Amino acid sequence: MKIMSNELLVAAYRDALNNGDDKEWINALKIEVRKRGLSPKNEK
Repeated sequence: MKIMSNELLVAAYRDALNNGDDKEWINALKIEVRKRGLSPKNEK
C-alpha cells in the first residue's frame, strides 16, 4: 500500500465504504486504520 497520511487514510477508508468498493481493498484499509490506532467516525 502506498504511504498515506492519517487523514488521507481515513478519507480513503470512508470513501471505499460509501462507494461499495472491492471488499479486499476495504479490509486492507481497515487493517491499516486500526494498526495506526485511528477511529473513523462512520464505520459500518
